[in-house]
Amino acid sequence: MPTTEATLYEIRNGAAWITLNRPENRNALSSVLVSELYEHLLASNEDPEVRCIVITGADPAFCSGADLKSPPGAAIEGRRSVPYPQVLTTIMESDKPVIAAVNGAAFAGGLGLVGASDIVVAVEDARMSFSEVRIGVIPAVISVVCIPKLGTHHAMKLFITGERFSGADAVSMGFAHRAVPKDGLVAAVEEEIDMINLGGPNAVVQCKKLVRRVPTLSIEEGFEVTAEWSGRMFRSDEAAEGMAAFREKRKAAWIDEAG
Repeated sequence: MPTTEATLYEIRNGAAWITLNRPENRNALSSVLVSELYEHLLASNEDPEVRCIVITGADPAFCSGADLKSPPGAAIEGRRSVPYPQVLTTIMESDKPVIAAVNGAAFAGGLGLVGASDIVVAVEDARMSFSEVRIGVIPAVISVVCIPKLGTHHAMKLFITGERFSGADAVSMGFAHRAVPKDGLVAAVEEEIDMINLGGPNAVVQCKKLVRRVPTLSIEEGFEVTAEWSGRMFRSDEAAEGMAAFREKRKAAWIDEAG
């Protein structure tokens, strides 16, 4: 497994696993860690063997938020590091689905990774908090990716109180999809990866774009854009293979390739 200063990177079963690897400071978002995370995201998107991306943390925490000694965007050896908003944007705009595997505590800026990810699987008793208000600041940047999932109802209370909530609570509020016991996290994430691998590679990419795009359109624009989109997909080689596999009662070629 290639190891860098602050992260681990591994590809297995068509998924790129990116592990925040600074357990001594609970995987805080330092300038080095954020820059390495960004580079791994770019590499994952460019690798044709990668179908999806998983972001997790080295136990015991997922991510404790910004490293106040070396915050994201601070200089690294005389040069600026990658701004955190650029990382969150890259996750959201990535062609590959991004899964957040929340293995432990996730606070403040660390919840931005949760908000930006497409699928969230959390340990059921993981502690989470938008704790910024407790030190006199606000969850400004991450609000862009967290409020759309939480809605203003939950976001208002969690932001202004900084109260803690669990992985199970996150599911009930729509902030996570699944909450599982600690020893079942990897298996649950692998189930999500297996389901993604059943879909046509391009269809998965286009589904992510569809979910991001449609809410920005009016009803009239939505039907116009999606009708053209649907026609383009039905004319694709991938669709021809998928429908042939269905008729012939066999696995589609992309499933055989994934093993």
